[in-house]
Amino acid sequence: MRPILNFAIFEYRPLADLEVAGVDTWYVGGHSLGGVKACQYAADPANEVAGLVLFGSYCASDLSDTDLPVLTLAAENDGLSTPSTIADAAGLLPSGNTVVTIPGAVHAQFGDYGVQSGDGTPTATDAEVSRAITAALRDFLPLSPP
Repeated sequence: MRPILNFAIFEYRPLADLEVAGVDTWYVGGHSLGGVKACQYAADPANEVAGLVLFGSYCASDLSDTDLPVLTLAAENDGLSTPSTIADAAGLLPSGNTVVTIPGAVHAQFGDYGVQSGDGTPTATDAEVSRAITAALRDFLPLSPP
């Protein structure tokens, strides 16, 4: 289901409306402002969220008093959600937050929309960034072996 206007921050539907029947465990996540929206879902006690993944993003909601597992994926050369912006917002996350900084990556490499104005210059290939994201997710998510 696509977010309202294809822009997650404008999404107003409750998480329950977005859930799929038969799925019992939900991790929410998002890239850039989609991550900010995912934090809002995670902060709402009505939502039974098992964890949160931020892709070149940070929380604007205070989750610091929770034990929610959080993975923050940062891009070393991100010109939009800069590593310092992500670090400045880290106090809103639980103390067990895992941060993985992907060397040479930029903001746009978390998505598939090309170069973004104001972003940094990548020194890592899209394939290298994709492998790093996959490895971090495999380490973080409680997945069953294939």
